[in-house]
Amino acid sequence: MNISQMHERLRLELLRRIQRGTLSVSLLARQTGITQAHVSNFLNRRRRLSPEAMDLILSAQRLAAADLLPSVQPAGYGPQSEGGSTVPMVSHAVALFEPTVRPAAIDAMLHLPSSSLQSVRARPSTRARRTWQRFVAIRVPPADARPMEPLVMSEAIVLIDRHYTSLAPYSPHRQNLYAARVGSQLTLRYAEFLSSRLVLRPHNQQFPVRLIEVDPGESPNDLLVGRVVLVLNEL
Repeated sequence: MNISQMHERLRLELLRRIQRGTLSVSLLARQTGITQAHVSNFLNRRRRLSPEAMDLILSAQRLAAADLLPSVQPAGYGPQSEGGSTVPMVSHAVALFEPTVRPAAIDAMLHLPSSSLQSVRARPSTRARRTWQRFVAIRVPPADARPMEPLVMSEAIVLIDRHYTSLAPYSPHRQNLYAARVGSQLTLRYAEFLSSRLVLRPHNQQFPVRLIEVDPGESPNDLLVGRVVLVLNEL
């Protein structure tokens, strides 16, 4: 990879962080001492960064140069590997926003029997979603688990298929459980689309139903991270 390609990968990564609300031009300027105008010009491809400026941004955003390299799956990683399937465990933010999981973003690896993912059917709502790394796993903290108890318990590990963003049932007479995006947060709910709203229903009916307005030009499927394939509750 040459310097121009590294600049472009860094630019796209910063734009993704700005889009998901975890970064802004002004914040990056304060973190690095680079002027807002220079940052803005870089993001809009009007200026390049010096090696020193690139180092400042990488340090401020806790990125390594290796994170800008093309994704290379480590040994034993991927939907199918010798002796079983392995899936990266990641943060909620990575599951929500990262099409490709960077090695530095992997918290652990979830190991599954070799046949467990072979027959899982995909149903992406957009062609772009087909390019996303398909399976990721997350851990569910207590506050996020309570609306879905006893189906999902505190500290459960949840396997998400990010290539299934359709609201069509996966199996007849059974509701799909989804990881959905509410603002910049990930939540686990049953979902349906009614009267221009995405309706998110908890399993525990003591908790309220959430109605998410779908903006004009936006699809309700855009708010779905993926279908929950597997829930592993701790004994």
